[in-house]
Amino acid sequence: MKTYGTYFQNDPERPLCYGEVNLIDPPRRRLRGEPEKRGIEAVPVFCGFCGTDFELMHMGKRGELGAKFPLGEKRLINGHEGVVWVPSENRFAIVLIRGGDSADPTRYTEDETYFEYGCDGADGIFCDRGYFNPDMLLHLPEQYEGLRKLPLSLAKKLVFSDPYACAVFQHERMCDIGAAQNFRVIMAKQKCSPAEAMEAAYDATFDRTVIFGLGTTGLFIGDQIRRNHPDARILFVARSAPDSKKARFAVGELGCEYLCSNGLSEPQTAGAIVRALGGRASMFVGTSGTGVEHRVAFKEKVLGCNGVYNSFSLGPQITFDTMPFGFENHVIMASINFTQAHMEQAIRILCESRFDRLTEMIDKDEFTADPIGAYENKIYAPGAPLKTAVVWNEAYIDRTV
Repeated sequence: MKTYGTYFQNDPERPLCYGEVNLIDPPRRRLRGEPEKRGIEAVPVFCGFCGTDFELMHMGKRGELGAKFPLGEKRLINGHEGVVWVPSENRFAIVLIRGGDSADPTRYTEDETYFEYGCDGADGIFCDRGYFNPDMLLHLPEQYEGLRKLPLSLAKKLVFSDPYACAVFQHERMCDIGAAQNFRVIMAKQKCSPAEAMEAAYDATFDRTVIFGLGTTGLFIGDQIRRNHPDARILFVARSAPDSKKARFAVGELGCEYLCSNGLSEPQTAGAIVRALGGRASMFVGTSGTGVEHRVAFKEKVLGCNGVYNSFSLGPQITFDTMPFGFENHVIMASINFTQAHMEQAIRILCESRFDRLTEMIDKDEFTADPIGAYENKIYAPGAPLKTAVVWNEAYIDRTV
């Protein structure tokens, strides 16, 4: 079957194109031990743009995408955030992006493999038609199962299913590692049992939390911490003005504090963070994509004794002085992606959220006329919205709600 969509290719001038593409449908498995299944047809309805897409476009310009293409192909249909319509089942669905021959594709081991729709080895959703493993077309909550048109406000929330699921996974990992890191300290201080100390450490991990960066990932991690640890002190740090839309959202909707670091040196930023928190951080989450975050945490000593550094930025290298790192008992952790359970939890939370206020739209014709220009000059230009999305198929969208 042929379809129209945008696709990546290795080309220094045209790494992202819009046009006719021949679809392939190789059998894929969701998890190790399950049978391989051919995809069923789905109609992409609403698509969101992700920084991963932007990076893949640059990789195509540098000729580095060969390993990302579906087997035997020289192109990859992009897009992995959004909502599709499944004609054979008369319902909307969220595509579970990552699967493969793995017991847990989010934490696969050396003898396991994975694929990701729209990112790695499998075509995504920026197209008129697509094929997806039927076990990976996740249901919306029951109250939305009978919809024949998707409210635009709901679509604007569900476009965050992937990044919010990643935040659910992040919170789970921070709890696991933070509790293991600190329960013995609490047990010694409080003279309590290991079980009691572990329970206390679950919250103490987030007593003084820094989230360095104010993108969707940082906001969603902050939202997860606030939902699960209502007494946590959470400080966002970024260069955005305090009256920016996303800074106001972090303060007003998430109940967090905000520090604008624009114009501050790294030592000044560190001092302002410690003063705002009333002490050094117990948890430092790096989401800014810059090297500033690890220098502020380690060199400028924002991360406190027994603190955890959660590296979520892709790109920066982390360096630290081994003497204080060892004696202050720091831990560095990292984790990306999510399981199906995380995605299903994210879908339920998003449906009841107000995150639609963070999504702004681009017209489909404007995007398809010049997809590279749209990415560079609008979607990821300075001052761009926190999230940009496009209605891919108007027939399934209700713009009145």
